[in-house]
Amino acid sequence: MPTQFVKMHGCGNDFVIIDGRTQTLDLSDAQAAAIADRHTGIGCDQFIVLEPATRGADVFMRIWNPDGSEAGACGNATRCVADILFRESGRENAVVRTISGDLPARRLADGRVEVDMGRVRLDWQDIPLSGPMDTQRLPLSVEDVAEPAAASMGNPHATFFVPDIDTVPITRIGPLLEHAPLFPERANIGFAQIIDPTTIRLRVWERGAGLTLACGSGACATLVNAHRRGLTHRRARVLVDGGALEIEWKDNGHVLMAGPAVTAFTGEIDLQALPV
Repeated sequence: MPTQFVKMHGCGNDFVIIDGRTQTLDLSDAQAAAIADRHTGIGCDQFIVLEPATRGADVFMRIWNPDGSEAGACGNATRCVADILFRESGRENAVVRTISGDLPARRLADGRVEVDMGRVRLDWQDIPLSGPMDTQRLPLSVEDVAEPAAASMGNPHATFFVPDIDTVPITRIGPLLEHAPLFPERANIGFAQIIDPTTIRLRVWERGAGLTLACGSGACATLVNAHRRGLTHRRARVLVDGGALEIEWKDNGHVLMAGPAVTAFTGEIDLQALPV
């Protein structure tokens, strides 16, 4: 039987979402990658399966990258999943569980969705890095970018601060940096240009996905790293290729992210036709 899916996006970061709460979906990594393929599948930056949650959460969100690897967190996908839950329940708050922890979400008065992405982790072991070092300035450089700051939002991020983001050859150096020996689990690589203390321009080469129009967890990590460097306030607007996100690093260490969640279309897919 065909399986229903919904295609959603947050600032252009797009997702195929299948509801597995009432049906068993035993999908392989290869099948997840096939769904995400933009030429032979539906196409998305991440493939999401909703699963039943245990006590304390409304749903469990499983995240696959286009290469078939599993991701620990995705801020834009969390907003989209929360939007589904809001419309189902009629409530304006929900808790989305991931392999990296629980993410509370709420509907804002202007229709956007705000997610508490949890406490940022800044120790080298938490990111993780290959050894002890100052996470504010990593000994890493490629061509004209150097000394990124690192942070974990449930997944590893490294942020390079650059004077002009449009001159950075992201598609060429992004893969090299993602796979740098410094990152034993690879990393999401952000390139940030500080416009002013409340505005950041950001592009992210995502681990397992490549250059995307937006990266929610990357926006969170970038704001944290920028404030640690004394470049911004604790709250800033992060401009991504697909729109804008509002990020705030609270005094309690939690990072809040607010932005849109948009349904593009719905459809059906024959999962049995996917490669094993």
